[in-house]
Amino acid sequence: MTILPVYDMSGVKVGDYEIDPQVLAPKVSKQLLHDVVVMYLANQRQGSNKTKTRGEVSGSTKKMYKQKGTGNARAGSKRSGVRRGGGHINARQPRSYYYRLPRKAIQAATRMAIASKISAGSVVVVDQIKMDAPKTKLLAAALKAMGLEGQTKTLAIGGLDRNVYLSGRNIEGLVISPVADLNALTVLRPKKLIMTREALDWIKARASA
Repeated sequence: MTILPVYDMSGVKVGDYEIDPQVLAPKVSKQLLHDVVVMYLANQRQGSNKTKTRGEVSGSTKKMYKQKGTGNARAGSKRSGVRRGGGHINARQPRSYYYRLPRKAIQAATRMAIASKISAGSVVVVDQIKMDAPKTKLLAAALKAMGLEGQTKTLAIGGLDRNVYLSGRNIEGLVISPVADLNALTVLRPKKLIMTREALDWIKARASA
């Protein structure tokens, strides 16, 4: 059982939160985490790289010189891939790198990532984050009070909150996500994972279901 301190937005400890990483993920598979992270990174690729084939470069198709008698190697079109300015022999074409692993494997990897963050002491629990209006200065001050200034971090909240999102979108190194949208990449990439009490309750309920 792991006991995590719970802070308010002023950085003052207001309680403790008990959670067992074994409940979230009895076993952490580094191979599964690697596979899922690679999947998310691959799906972010644009796949728009392209080079021209010999049929797409400009230039005449006329034979450059006669076949015999010149002392040179025989040559055809100047668009040949062996000549400067010619087309690529194995030209790159736009393609999609998108693929998906099984849904249950992706969900398990997310729980493993959160469990590993908890075990490593990289999870910060906030009692609640409520904002009446978008205020970047207020959210930045709260992060500074918790000693998280200058670190990469993901803030997981219970649900969609427009005021919180607008307040944090300009803070460098901060990603704000509803807890239901967390994945292994957004959990593992930053140095710290900030979670509200509501978000942790949701994770525990899903893991026990």
